[in-house]
Amino acid sequence: MHYPASRLPQIGTTIFTVMSRMASEYGAINLSQGFPDFNGPQALLERVGYHIARGANQYPPMPGVPSLLAAIADKVERHYGRSLNPETEITVTSGATEALFDAISSMVFPGDEVILFDPAYDSYAPAIELNGGRPVSIQLKPPLFPMDWDQVRAAITPRTRLIIFNSPHNPTGAVRDADDIEQLIRLVAGTDILLLADDVYEHMVFDGRQHHSFASHEVLFERSFVVSSFGKTYHTTGWKVGYCIAPPALTTEFRKIHQYVTFTTPTPLQLALADYLQQAPQHGFELAGFYQQKRDHFCEAMQASRFRFTPSAGTYFQLMDYSAISEQPDTAFCEYLTKTVGVAAIPVSVFCHQPPDMRLVRFCFAKSDQTLLQAAEKLCAI
Repeated sequence: MHYPASRLPQIGTTIFTVMSRMASEYGAINLSQGFPDFNGPQALLERVGYHIARGANQYPPMPGVPSLLAAIADKVERHYGRSLNPETEITVTSGATEALFDAISSMVFPGDEVILFDPAYDSYAPAIELNGGRPVSIQLKPPLFPMDWDQVRAAITPRTRLIIFNSPHNPTGAVRDADDIEQLIRLVAGTDILLLADDVYEHMVFDGRQHHSFASHEVLFERSFVVSSFGKTYHTTGWKVGYCIAPPALTTEFRKIHQYVTFTTPTPLQLALADYLQQAPQHGFELAGFYQQKRDHFCEAMQASRFRFTPSAGTYFQLMDYSAISEQPDTAFCEYLTKTVGVAAIPVSVFCHQPPDMRLVRFCFAKSDQTLLQAAEKLCAI
C-alpha cells in the first residue's frame, strides 16, 4: 500500500518524550521534562475522589463546568483586575497545549504568517503548519534573551495574522516587562494582528518581578487568546487541565475547534479545581516564593560546577551554559549527561527553527530539594 506524504515530515517524537524515556532507561535523575516529582495540594487531590464517589463521572458542558468557569473569572479579576463573562469568555481545555492548538486552528488560514520567538515551545510551529500557516521565527539572543522590537517590526508583513507571546518564557526563563508591553501595544495599533499569550508559568515570576498579563490591558485583550495551565500551577501536570480566556467573538471561534478536538475535560478534575480555587485563593500569590526557593537551592548547589548561568527570572526552568565543559552539540551533550553523568536535561536547540551556535541546556527545578541536591552533586563532578 502507498501511504500519503506526511503532514509534518520534519517532526519526530518530542524531545520531552525522548529524554524522559532515556532517563528511565539509564536510571538518570530526570531534570528534563517539566513536571514536579511531588504531589499537588492534598486538599485538591481529596476533592477529586469526593466528586468521583458522588457520581460526577459523565460529560460536563463543553466550555467547562459552571463552577470552574466562575472560579476562573474570580481568579482573573483577583490577579489582573479584569471582569470576565464566564459563559462567553472562558473555555476549559484538556491541557494548555490543546488550548494553544485550538487558538491557532481557529485563526490561522493557509498562507498566513505567525511570528514566534526562538527558542520557542515546540508545539507552536506544528500547529501553524497543520493549518497551512507559515511560522516566522525571530531569534532571541543569550544570555538574557531580550525582545528586539525593531526586529519584530521588520518581520511584520500584510500576511501577519498572529504573534505568539510567551512570558515567563520557556525554555529561557525570561520575563517580559512593562516596556515590552508598551512596545507591543504600539506595534499592533491600527492593525488586525491577533495575539496568543502562552501564560502557563504566570505565577512563577521571581525577584520582585511582575507578570504582565494581556488581561490587564484592554487594547491587547480585545485581540488576544490568553492560555493558562492548572497543571503547572497546582503541580498536577498529568491531569492535563488548562483554560483559555478571550473576547466573546474569539471565544466563539475557539470553541468551534475545541468541541471537535477533545469536546471537554474530565468532570471530577474540573469540580475539584473549582473547589480548591475557592478554598485557597492565595495559592497563585504564594507560588512564586515556593519556586524561587527551589531555583535558589539548585543554583547555589551548582555554584561549584563548571556550568555558567544567570538565575532564571521565571518558570521552573534554569538554563546553563556548558561551553567550559564540552564542545559537543547540545543534543549529544544531553545524551552524555543522561547516559554517563546520570542527569537528564533538554537541549535548547530543539526549541529553535534554525539552531544557533549555543552551548545551552535546560534543567527543570520543579523537584524535591533532595532530588536537586543529588543532581547537582553529579553535575558538579563533571
